[in-house]
Amino acid sequence: MNIRIAALLLFLMVLTGCSKPLPEDKLMYAGEWQSREMYLLILPDGTVAYERLKNGGTTSINGPLKEFNGDNFVVGFGPFNSNFEVSEPPHLVDGQWQMVVDGVRLTRSPD
Repeated sequence: MNIRIAALLLFLMVLTGCSKPLPEDKLMYAGEWQSREMYLLILPDGTVAYERLKNGGTTSINGPLKEFNGDNFVVGFGPFNSNFEVSEPPHLVDGQWQMVVDGVRLTRSPD
């Protein structure tokens, strides 16, 4: 597992040059967000790492955040994009930051 994390961090550092920083009004999206079936890391520099378990398979995306469309955001390179639908933007619930992305409620890990 540690090798996987180290490889992911190295990959994210390489991507940093391709990403745009989060807009000031979207900085609340930054952080490590998790649920049982989804992991989402959004760095303030616009780097995104995503993994989701669904129907017995895994989908993962690592890339720069291209843009926000309202609360939704787009991640990818050139024509290879993934759209993330945010039905509930980051907000506090009982002292924990939560948001709903692609129908999954995520909780932000403490800083």
